[in-house]
Amino acid sequence: MYNRINNEGKLISDRNDYSRNEQVTKTLKNKYGLTYGTDKSKTNTRKLRNAERAKYEIHNAVKDALKVVENWQKFKNELAKRGVRLELVYKDKERTKVQGIRFSKDGYSFKGTQISRGYSFGKLNARFEGTENLLSARASSAQQYEQGCCKNEQEPSISESSQDPWDGISSIGLFTPSNAQTYEPFPEDESAKKKKRKRRKGFSL
Repeated sequence: MYNRINNEGKLISDRNDYSRNEQVTKTLKNKYGLTYGTDKSKTNTRKLRNAERAKYEIHNAVKDALKVVENWQKFKNELAKRGVRLELVYKDKERTKVQGIRFSKDGYSFKGTQISRGYSFGKLNARFEGTENLLSARASSAQQYEQGCCKNEQEPSISESSQDPWDGISSIGLFTPSNAQTYEPFPEDESAKKKKRKRRKGFSL
């Protein structure tokens, strides 16, 4: 019990209580060589009672479960093994929009943020979705890699399957289809050759 009314009958402001408490805490810490707690999992739950004990046990169970699961269903099953019940809180009666999450143990129920700020539905859902996306990305990349290897084994190399890039180029520098037919000139008759010879002799000097 404490009184916030001063001797003049006026209310004593609690505006700076937080800063004053922080200063007192630091003073006691330095005076007695104390340290700040950094991890709830190191708390001795045997010395705790009732709701406070259940709260710390839920925290430890959630922390351990998150190390070995990657989706909601496995997360729920892993918590059940540790005596913790997982419940989703919905915004509507149709149970289509999730509003939050609750953890229950030994008759005590807590919102996710009451256990830890990192155990809200939004943060846990983002964690699981990120894990699933990562696993699916790894699986798809592995599948693509395997398909690429099989494709390379089945397809012949370029040097074996493709034709000479210079094929189809005619003697006058024009490109013609590679399957175009070519014709050889017929040999000239002997009579035609004799006529040419006679003409040449007649014009020669």
